[in-house]
Amino acid sequence: MLMNNEEYKDAFNHIVLIVNQARANAVQKASSEMVRMYWLIGNEVVARSEWGNKFIDTLSQDIRSAFPGIKGFSVRSLKYMAKFAREVDSELCNSYCTIPWGHIVKLLDKTEPGARREWYRNAIVENGWSQAVLDHQIDLKLYERQALAGKATNFTRTLPAPESELAQQVLKDPYVFDFITAKQGLKEHDIEEQMVSNVTKLLLELGTGFAFMGRQYHLTVGQEDFYIDLLFYNVKLRSYVVIELKNEKFKPEFTGQLSFYVAAVDGELANEGDNPTIGLLLCKEKDNVVAEYSLRDIAAPIGVSEYRLGDVLPEQYLEYLPTPEDLQTRI
Repeated sequence: MLMNNEEYKDAFNHIVLIVNQARANAVQKASSEMVRMYWLIGNEVVARSEWGNKFIDTLSQDIRSAFPGIKGFSVRSLKYMAKFAREVDSELCNSYCTIPWGHIVKLLDKTEPGARREWYRNAIVENGWSQAVLDHQIDLKLYERQALAGKATNFTRTLPAPESELAQQVLKDPYVFDFITAKQGLKEHDIEEQMVSNVTKLLLELGTGFAFMGRQYHLTVGQEDFYIDLLFYNVKLRSYVVIELKNEKFKPEFTGQLSFYVAAVDGELANEGDNPTIGLLLCKEKDNVVAEYSLRDIAAPIGVSEYRLGDVLPEQYLEYLPTPEDLQTRI
């Protein structure tokens, strides 16, 4: 039968691929044209701003009367279109046509015109963020942590260009693991466990391109066994990333252990096409000057960042709260 013919199946699968691609392109083009239409309408509204709010109210009603069933032309939407036109010029509009209108509204709401907004716009395109993810990243100040933070690394000395620049861009400081609730007595083992249990959220915070390889990843070097806290592979960097977690302030001796792990992964796991393995040391806090001096003579590419966990009540207030045992006796 023709249906069982492998050549036919290949042809059919190829046609399905073509149809899906065409449909995706059509959706993208329709979205792009809609954004451009909103910008043009916004310019018309801005040009008649002296007519006041009554103009927008009337315009909203008349558009919906002219196009029964049409959506997206409420008074609120028209005001967003006007804001879009005021804050985005014609040249920049072309760049915004590559992202959905809902994302643009989020940018208009939560950012001001300038470098910060454009950074988030580029990140939407590069990472394919949903509106929820965009909202989350803005709330967690990703731009400030990834683009502006003074980062303690030795990448420019230990990695060739452009890998050094890309690695520097990927690094954040601090990392925010808000899906892990901080509490007294929380140990590194507990934090690692919660990270792995929430690996999707962990990968989102680490950034695009990270693939999880394992926790307490076992390596045999010589006759000895070693265990890496967290091991990842980053497809953008084309390198392994070794993460060591320290639930305390940074100490210079931490870099020696991480440097060994980086060398071991290079020697035992990395393939010919891989770039040098990168080490990332995550500490509860750090002194940047101490970290930079500690990295100065380290040959392995290493970065040091702080991390934050979910908010908790400050310790000075804990003594005033009843314990679970107290509550039980009162029930």
